[in-house]
Amino acid sequence: MNRIQSMADWVDRARAVLPAAGFGNFDASMVIARGQGASVWDEDGTRYVDYLIGSGPMLLGHGHPEVMEAVLEQLPLGMTFFANNTKGIELAEAIVAAVPCCEQVRFVTSGGEADMYALRLARAYTGKPKILKFEGGYHGMSAEAQMSLAPSRPVNFPTPVPDSAGIPQGVADQMLIAPFNDLDAVAGLLAEHGDIAAIIVEPLQRIIPAKPGFLQGLRDLCDRYEVLLIFDEIVTGFRLAYGGAQERFGVTPDIVTLGKIIGGGFPLAALGASAQIMAHFDKAAVGAENWLMQLGTLSGNPVAAAAGLKTMEVLRRPGQYDTLRATGQRLMDIMTDALSAHGILHRVTGDPTLFDIYFTAGDPVDYRSARHDDPRRNEVWNAALRSHGVFKSPGKVYPSLALTEADLAQTAEAVRQAARAVARL
Repeated sequence: MNRIQSMADWVDRARAVLPAAGFGNFDASMVIARGQGASVWDEDGTRYVDYLIGSGPMLLGHGHPEVMEAVLEQLPLGMTFFANNTKGIELAEAIVAAVPCCEQVRFVTSGGEADMYALRLARAYTGKPKILKFEGGYHGMSAEAQMSLAPSRPVNFPTPVPDSAGIPQGVADQMLIAPFNDLDAVAGLLAEHGDIAAIIVEPLQRIIPAKPGFLQGLRDLCDRYEVLLIFDEIVTGFRLAYGGAQERFGVTPDIVTLGKIIGGGFPLAALGASAQIMAHFDKAAVGAENWLMQLGTLSGNPVAAAAGLKTMEVLRRPGQYDTLRATGQRLMDIMTDALSAHGILHRVTGDPTLFDIYFTAGDPVDYRSARHDDPRRNEVWNAALRSHGVFKSPGKVYPSLALTEADLAQTAEAVRQAARAVARL
């Protein structure tokens, strides 16, 4: 029998076979053993209240019994086919029914893949080459998306800054960068550049809310200049509301990308638009010269589709989003009360369904203003939360519907301890 290994042992093993000892997603010193509900346990057996929840997809919590049942019903029927299957078709129907801009969808495996195809689709439909994105906006790992995601130094707009090695200058030449929440800057770029195919935007940029009227302003500008508007709703889809940001804010884009929650914890994402735009995936409809080739071994995987369908069914039940928002607001208030008690300057930024703290006196409105006055405060804050049993990313809190009163009480105590730690700096 193999001896039980500690988390440190697993980190050593990872270091030998994984670059930087990890998968590239999260702190490589953490090795998670299992999850249940709103809890995860590491390989040392330490339990945490989970506010990472897989970076968003586990809105119902880990191991939700109805989702598990749906998956177990599908597994003996087949795990993947590289062909149409009924669960995938049913999931497409559910997405079209829920998301205002969708008449048709195409499945892929990851959100980054969906964003990549959305940009290519916009270019195919408009015949124009350039893409406008916002500084700090996250749209996956494609070459276009890695432009000005997290530039370490400010440059003049609209110059793009590559955030990764291996990206050719030709990609930068087709990208324009604007500050989030600045309609005047967008209007100026659209007036100057007549070859923009699309604007891609997160309706909630990381955790920075759009100013009132900003999203509708983008819609109006896109209509005026015949540019497509892409909402990246990988995160906000089925989180801000059942119909995502489109439902929440009443603004309908031309193309949407979806992921995370629609896979119910399994690898699945999608992009959707009108049938006219989506026709570019149909060679018979648009001809070889206008056809957008897209295929993937696991696209529309029936196990992922079954999990997504059941997750969406649960989310449609009355009161789910009221509960999620009320829970998120309680967490926001817990953090505000604890930090304010010590006179610590901060801003709770985001939406009750997705937010975090900035240790600053001003309201973050774009990438350059979304800064901690003293980054050490955020480091100490997050380290103290983890040491008291709260598991989260360094820059986001994802509330879930699995949180219990006991989880919230544990979180409140961890927050109080973390506020004391920050106050001692």
